[in-house]
Amino acid sequence: MQKTNENGNLIKTQRRLKRGYSFFGFGMMVCFFQCSSLAQHYPAKPIKITVGFSPGGIADVSARLLAPQLAEILGQSVVIENRPGASGAIATEKVSMAAADGYTLLAPTAADTVIPALRKQLPYNLERDLSPVALVAIAPFILVVHPSVPVTNVKELIALARLRPGKLSYGSVGLGTTPHLSAEALKVMATLDIVHIPYKGGLDNVIANASGAVDMVFASLPSLTPMIGSGHSRLKPLAVTSIKRASFMPQLPTMNESGVPGYDRSSWVGILAPKNTSKDIISKLNAAIITAANNHAVKDSFNQQGLEPQSLGVEQFGFFIKDQLEQNVKLIAIIGLKKD
Repeated sequence: MQKTNENGNLIKTQRRLKRGYSFFGFGMMVCFFQCSSLAQHYPAKPIKITVGFSPGGIADVSARLLAPQLAEILGQSVVIENRPGASGAIATEKVSMAAADGYTLLAPTAADTVIPALRKQLPYNLERDLSPVALVAIAPFILVVHPSVPVTNVKELIALARLRPGKLSYGSVGLGTTPHLSAEALKVMATLDIVHIPYKGGLDNVIANASGAVDMVFASLPSLTPMIGSGHSRLKPLAVTSIKRASFMPQLPTMNESGVPGYDRSSWVGILAPKNTSKDIISKLNAAIITAANNHAVKDSFNQQGLEPQSLGVEQFGFFIKDQLEQNVKLIAIIGLKKD
């Protein structure tokens, strides 16, 4: 009799499990079809790209140049929202908590992969809470020196710095910024002793370089154009910091070509979405962004701003972010910057 009861209970349990699996399977099917339907009809309303910096910066300029062409491809308007503060962290946190529906995106920069190495606590994790969508553009820096510095290329600059340890100086827009880390990477990779002089930001470091207050700077094309453009010789460009030559200054060699093997430090702009955004939506956005960024007119506008359009797939961009995070952690540890 006991055996019969046990068998009966076992059969009832198995039936309940089967019903549970059926409901679970049904729920998964509903979710799949709903997600597929959402992706097929995406976008059905305007898309917002959040920028963590004030208007006029690399992320803002890139997003605004990209938006009209992206809107034309997707059939919906693309709105740019500036949420400056905390080196972009305020905007990143906001987007990380947004609905994962593809309508709220973030335009991160290289600064977003520096912050985790400099802050003890952040209310988000870049890799955990956000999904890579596309790398929009790379913005190589240009290494320039004051005309009084007796060098014509990076190899000669390295030789001079080794001959005069602690005598040459470079200006930056502040500790932990991408131009600062670009100079520190040169110091580490070429084993140099060059003095860092930080400025408040903007064009102060470039102006200081042009006046001879510092010997060199790593700066973006827009900030240098008045100093190195046609007919100007207030600063002497030596190399670009990207691994490949820049299309906007193809005659200028890379640091890698100029005696610093493997050197590759640039600013950049990408697009991230909240975690769990549909893969179909992300794929659609990735394709649209790559097409928009490489549109002839957009590409020309990017080049004028010192930006090189990119064509990385979603997974490649994810690897890129991971590599940037790891590089910054290592470099910041080597140069001894402390976390706040």
